Amino acid sequence: MTIPDRPLHRRRILVVEDEYMLADELALELEDEGAMVLGPVPSVERALALLDGEALPDGAILDVNLGGKPAFPLADLLIDRGVPMIFTTGYDPSVLPERFAHVPKCEKPINISRIAAALGKVIHA
Repeated sequence: MTIPDRPLHRRRILVVEDEYMLADELALELEDEGAMVLGPVPSVERALALLDGEALPDGAILDVNLGGKPAFPLADLLIDRGVPMIFTTGYDPSVLPERFAHVPKCEKPINISRIAAALGKVIHA
């Protein structure tokens, strides 16, 4: 059961972010919103390993660039499995392939409260 003013309450959220401080802040903010955080993990490989032993998350936050590698393979998998997500990026949105045009983007430097709100919207869309 979700609480109307806390759309992430009791939702399992995957956080994939390679900047440690940002990942930690994001996880804490999501937990404050009542979410159960999976991760944070810093790479596509670690995210895939985490998902291998877990039920699918209710939503995901993916940094576009993870240690110089794009998060696109993970994004494709999440989309194929129906997991709502948002991207965070410091890059111009034009670097994203067209197939991700529908995925909400939060530009860095990010406002963690905005990310939580954006994720809540895509989960309940």
